[in-house]
Amino acid sequence: IETDWLEKNLSNIKIIDCSWHMPQTKRDGFNEYKIQHIPGAIFFDLDFNSKKDTELPHMLVDINSWEKIVSKMGIKMDDKIVVYDNSDVASACRCWFNFIYFGHDPNLIHVLNGGIKKWIAENKKVTTNLPDIKISNYKCIEKKQLVKNKNLIDQNIEVQEFRVVDARSKDRFDGKVLEPRKGLRSGCIKNSFCIPYNYCLNEDKTFKDKNELQKIFQSCSIDIHKKNIVFTCGSGVTACVLALAYSIINDKYQPCIYDGSWAEYGMI
Repeated sequence: IETDWLEKNLSNIKIIDCSWHMPQTKRDGFNEYKIQHIPGAIFFDLDFNSKKDTELPHMLVDINSWEKIVSKMGIKMDDKIVVYDNSDVASACRCWFNFIYFGHDPNLIHVLNGGIKKWIAENKKVTTNLPDIKISNYKCIEKKQLVKNKNLIDQNIEVQEFRVVDARSKDRFDGKVLEPRKGLRSGCIKNSFCIPYNYCLNEDKTFKDKNELQKIFQSCSIDIHKKNIVFTCGSGVTACVLALAYSIINDKYQPCIYDGSWAEYGMI
């Protein structure tokens, strides 16, 4: 969704700020949200709203927990939602995926192209006012086929029922550099392919146009009409950037990720 459209429809939709930053940046998404955000935006804490009883980062919660999380945000199943972020890793895409995984109509959940940086650059209105939230009773349907686990990833190495595409940098994928997360070996999943997620983004963090995105995926010998593509990354966030990019060029595609990603697969 573009910024001009959002500006005209602020009162008709639910807006979510899903800003999240890598630990080494020492930035706090919620503090930045309190300083300025798009009017009406609700903050979504990516770390807090992930599975608690695991050492793996950003894993999906169970369906009951998701219903409670979204109900506290005052969102209903038929709400049109726009998610944005102020993050270098385009974390809004992860929130977009979470909603689709838990059954929100994909036609009702969108990512703001360029995020709040583009919004501010265009001198559009921001605020410090926190929204008045009326708790809802959100009920959802889990689409388990949209997530692969480690066993399925391993089984696929030989049978190649789906193509695995990694969103990490080429150096990390090739094992030329150490992983930023401790306790992980370097390298990649056997027979997987690499498209660094930032290849799909312009310098201002907007997505590249459809033709450019098609060329990027075709450069990995990916048939852009196929639906059996699974995205992975370091911790399940930037995989969702590729999933959104691919959905731009293939409107039949249902986003599918390996939730554990290299944080799980690369464990020593």
